[in-house]
Amino acid sequence: MAEVIVHSRFTDFDINLFKSGKHYRLYEKFGSHITTVDGVEGVYFAVWAPSAKHVSVIGDFNFWVEGEHQLNVRWDSSGIWEGFIPGAGKGSKYKYKIQSNNNDIKTEKADPYARRSEHNPKTASIVWDEPYTWKDSKWMKKRKKHNALDAPYSVYEVHLGSWKKKVDEGRFMSYVEMADELVAYVKDMNFTHVELMPVMEFPYDPSWGYQVTGYFAPTSRFGYPEEFKLLVDKFHQNDIGVLLDWVPSHFPEDAHGLGFFDGTALYEHPDPKKGYHNDWKSLIFNYGRNEVKSFLISNAIFWMDQYHADGLRVDAVASMLFLDYSREDGEWEPNMYGGNENLEAMSFLREMNEAVYASFPDVQTIAEESTAFPMVSKPTFMGGLGFGMKWMMGWMHDTLEYFAKEPVYRQFHQNDLTFSMTYAFTENFMLPLSHDEVVYGKKSILGKMPGDEWQRFANLRLLYSYMFTHPGTNLLFQGSEFGQSSEWNFETSLDWHLLQYDPHKGAQELIKDLNTLYKTQPALHEKQFSAEGFEWIDYGDAKNSVFTYIRKGNNEKDDLIVACNMTPIPKENYKLGVPRKGKLKEVFNSDLKKYFGSGQYQNKVKTTKDEAWHFRDQSVDIAIPPLGMVAFRYEKVIVPKAKMKVVKTPKVKAPTKTKTTKKVKAKTKK
Repeated sequence: MAEVIVHSRFTDFDINLFKSGKHYRLYEKFGSHITTVDGVEGVYFAVWAPSAKHVSVIGDFNFWVEGEHQLNVRWDSSGIWEGFIPGAGKGSKYKYKIQSNNNDIKTEKADPYARRSEHNPKTASIVWDEPYTWKDSKWMKKRKKHNALDAPYSVYEVHLGSWKKKVDEGRFMSYVEMADELVAYVKDMNFTHVELMPVMEFPYDPSWGYQVTGYFAPTSRFGYPEEFKLLVDKFHQNDIGVLLDWVPSHFPEDAHGLGFFDGTALYEHPDPKKGYHNDWKSLIFNYGRNEVKSFLISNAIFWMDQYHADGLRVDAVASMLFLDYSREDGEWEPNMYGGNENLEAMSFLREMNEAVYASFPDVQTIAEESTAFPMVSKPTFMGGLGFGMKWMMGWMHDTLEYFAKEPVYRQFHQNDLTFSMTYAFTENFMLPLSHDEVVYGKKSILGKMPGDEWQRFANLRLLYSYMFTHPGTNLLFQGSEFGQSSEWNFETSLDWHLLQYDPHKGAQELIKDLNTLYKTQPALHEKQFSAEGFEWIDYGDAKNSVFTYIRKGNNEKDDLIVACNMTPIPKENYKLGVPRKGKLKEVFNSDLKKYFGSGQYQNKVKTTKDEAWHFRDQSVDIAIPPLGMVAFRYEKVIVPKAKMKVVKTPKVKAPTKTKTTKKVKAKTKK
């Protein structure tokens, strides 16, 4: 047996924190770390396997022979096995061979804390420690401003494996290549942030990354860990924030993964009613186990600490919150209060958000939560879950259902769109048109639109224009910005050739300009989560299928007046009540020729009239294009002069000067 030197990176304080579930930087301790002990270079290994009888490190440095390098178990009942192996080094491939006390079951596992993994289908972990010099200091100093809740937040969702492929070479683009092409594209499109579907190592391409086996390793499909840092760095240097999809809701049963790690249910909940997803055939974390909580929270912190991520979009939160999620009667058990809430998961999510914001107050956590669970984006001290934002799934479903209808029927479904405003400010909502809406027979966003080619693209432009002027932040999946015709296919590149055609090029130009509008008009973002930032002008014109509303910022001079015509019939003299007297300038029109619109219904500067309409003293006649949106801003507010009665001041004679009387001392007779 080769020598394993007794060595530890853990202090007693680390162990106490780990056992209590309060150690949030476990990646500094667990895993493989290149180091020198007594002048000898090698690698320190540490793994948590409390039910193990023996743990060996097997790798290319010992010909994968079990027992050659047996780790030492700590004496403190922490379940941690550790040791220093001379001769191992950067690039060494390894796994843990674990013999369990549970019936001597043997497992062969990748390192849960590995910083790099082999390219699939290979599954070994790789010792890695490559220093990287960040060049994003300017971004990091000011990102609090860019990630604030009153800042423009327009997100481009990307699947790195299919955004663009090197088709001629039959391969993925690398992180380095994307640092040039993808960054340049997102910047040109004027998005403020990019969201990357899971980049953590995963074994199965059709899972899109949502079945994670390497929580601390960027996938090797596209390059080395430091090259992924380069990609994030380049986004930051171009003033673009980076959000990462994060999956604490479940993990796969792959033999080298976290499942049944030490011959027992270690990371997963031992009760299948709480520990197994029937839909996804995957395992659910045991949120009530302190060491598991520390693992997950450390992982959330890791991506912001080591990779400068600007936030996490947390996947499948609804599946975590409810014990009966996708389960029939008898397949779940209520909590101690008789309810269906998973109290342990709720506690974990609160603790995770508190830990993230305590260390990185200038980032955002965003919940993909599809139910009406209350206070998801409210602070934990108020009883909320503590997320910064929540996806507005109800808006997404209702809006897409409305736009799929032929315009002639929309007059009967006016409430489908107006309903969102009844709950729009109960959470900090992000409006998502995500990857989930363009797969599995749902059609592309363009494919959902009715009518001939012109109408489909006009509907698409109208949908996006309505989305960007609705309260909340925005997210758009790759390909949707130029009207991808077919559903998203993770195996192929986006249909970039479509941009040679005017309708698709026009849709792309529209998104560029909507992003600019959103960023430059304070009324669209300063109060995007507040009811003070929105006011209906008229939501009841179902006959014409017209919606009109005002978006408001901190200063009323920045107010934006928006009108949407949901029919192909132009409204050439549409009378609109407006809040103040003045001149209105058109600042956006979705029907411009450069967007593949008609270009026939543009508005010159409009002066309001003293004619009451929509319960307002002032009104204006505007043109609303067919299947179009127009937005106006006051170019000049006219303040009426107050009529004052002139009162003549009477003339007053100046006072005459009086002589000062001298005091005369009286002469008295004696």
